[in-house]
Amino acid sequence: MSADPTQVLAFETDCHIFEGCGFPSPGLHSFLFEPLVGDADSNVYFNKTMLLALLGSIIIVGFFWAAFRKPQVVPGKLQMVAEAGYDFVRRGVVYETIGKKEGEKYVPFIVSLFFFVWMLNLWAIVPLAQFPVTSIIAYPAGLAAIVYILWVSLTFKRHGFVGFFKNVTGYDKSLGPVLPLAMLIEFFSNILVRPFTHAVRLFANMFAGHTLLLLFTLASWYLLNGIGIAYAGVSFIMTIVMTAFELFIQALQAYVFVLLTCTYIQGALAEHH
Repeated sequence: MSADPTQVLAFETDCHIFEGCGFPSPGLHSFLFEPLVGDADSNVYFNKTMLLALLGSIIIVGFFWAAFRKPQVVPGKLQMVAEAGYDFVRRGVVYETIGKKEGEKYVPFIVSLFFFVWMLNLWAIVPLAQFPVTSIIAYPAGLAAIVYILWVSLTFKRHGFVGFFKNVTGYDKSLGPVLPLAMLIEFFSNILVRPFTHAVRLFANMFAGHTLLLLFTLASWYLLNGIGIAYAGVSFIMTIVMTAFELFIQALQAYVFVLLTCTYIQGALAEHH
């Protein structure tokens, strides 16, 4: 097979079952892209995932600008959709988690975060793009780092150094002799584990989902030969089913990401007892 193994897609190979060639299974190489601009060796480049992230940002900004640039008392269809999305995050996530009084100032940030993560996830099922940007760990890690910095700064601002220490260690005198152990566990959980799990939860779901979609898509093409056509049909149906399932997972993971963000903010603002 002459195709570059780092660029194998279902429509780029003539390999089929019973032709003496192996199945071009997806792997880590399926998540690597050649630079569109620059040189990978110099670590200064611009590739497909960066382009999708940039386009996603432009699409989100463009959508809300078009929806609200001339707001109407009786909203049109575009404004109605934008208001519904904005209100869902504001009331269903921010108000429910942080509260209306404390949470109102964080609504723009949380709404932006939700739609940005959702858009990066949605690229997985967009023709030609067909890749979830959040399946590259750098993007969830970067977003989780922003949330982490916000959480730490808010905790310091609201409670001071001593209050911050009590907040991140779960200080509670009623625990008695086990208090030092409990504080140590809470400290590592909040300082190290929290940002790690926040990033990995999103990354792992998108990585696994894209791998499954690739697997069934490649199998549909690979089995398209002789008696294998029957199995190719089953694989193609599974591709459609997995695509529909991914639509749900993409929205769910964006929701979970901002819900956890709001939980962290609420914990930073809450009074320690």
